[in-house]
Amino acid sequence: MQPENPGVPWQPSQRYPDSAVQILDQSFAKYRLNLASVERIAHGFRWSEGPVWFGDGRCLLWSDIPNNRMMRWEEETGAVSVFRKPSNFANGNTRDRQGRLITCEHGGRRVIRTEYDGTISVIADSYDGKRLNSPNDVVVKSDGSIWFTDPPFGLFGYYEGNVAAQELPMNVYRVDGASGEITVVEAGVNRPNGLCFSPDESKFYLIESGGSPRNLYAYDVIDQGKRIANKRKLIDVGAGTPDGMRCDVDGNLWMGWGMGDAELDGVNIYNPDGRLIGRVNLPERCANLCFGGTHRNRLFMAASKSVYSLYVNTQGALGG
Repeated sequence: MQPENPGVPWQPSQRYPDSAVQILDQSFAKYRLNLASVERIAHGFRWSEGPVWFGDGRCLLWSDIPNNRMMRWEEETGAVSVFRKPSNFANGNTRDRQGRLITCEHGGRRVIRTEYDGTISVIADSYDGKRLNSPNDVVVKSDGSIWFTDPPFGLFGYYEGNVAAQELPMNVYRVDGASGEITVVEAGVNRPNGLCFSPDESKFYLIESGGSPRNLYAYDVIDQGKRIANKRKLIDVGAGTPDGMRCDVDGNLWMGWGMGDAELDGVNIYNPDGRLIGRVNLPERCANLCFGGTHRNRLFMAASKSVYSLYVNTQGALGG
């Protein structure tokens, strides 16, 4: 049984189309399903992050960072249970191209892989002889390389990690899928956070969460997918706070959004040119999201104390 939420009760839309799904540019109209609405599938957490879909298990996993655990929601029954506790204050999650779980740990200051038998392999925990800060978000490219951001959020206190000294700059790293070699692909961003690739992997997107306002940068992927170049500011986020993001198959960016005014809480959708085309309003700040379901057309949104879902008329790009 899910714990009760003592805050404002969740009130789903009683009619279609759901007014919470807003068309801000007519190009977004084709992505909204007029007979689908936002659903709250789980609640009662402290800070939900890093959702990842497992189609073979018909379940969603995500991190509840302050509670030092990872959770699981079963699609067939709606049951919610603890997947892993303690989780070393796990944050971002994804799957590699062999279907294994890849997880960023604040407490462990590392990126790990959960093998098929449940054992843990360390992907990265140091660079140049120094400990990583607190790996935040992670994606896996089609060549098997693992890309992750490493801001210091988990070092600031005992709520989302452990107090410790920062030993390395706030880098974005690439771990080679064959050799395991770790390289820095971006060193010039203040508190790098969410990241993803375009569907054809020719573009790399990165959120800078230490700026004011925060920035979203686009890069070209070069050198046979091993480096990024031509950094440019793609989106002026204004008063918003983007966090985690994923691309759909048309290259649109779906971003968790929030903080500031409550009216900003939810998901913003931008086209590949950086134009805001749609929005999903939620009663809580959305930290991160992923696509899942049988056809990758169900959007799962990790939003503060709850997890929400919405069927959409597109599919998530592979690798998210």
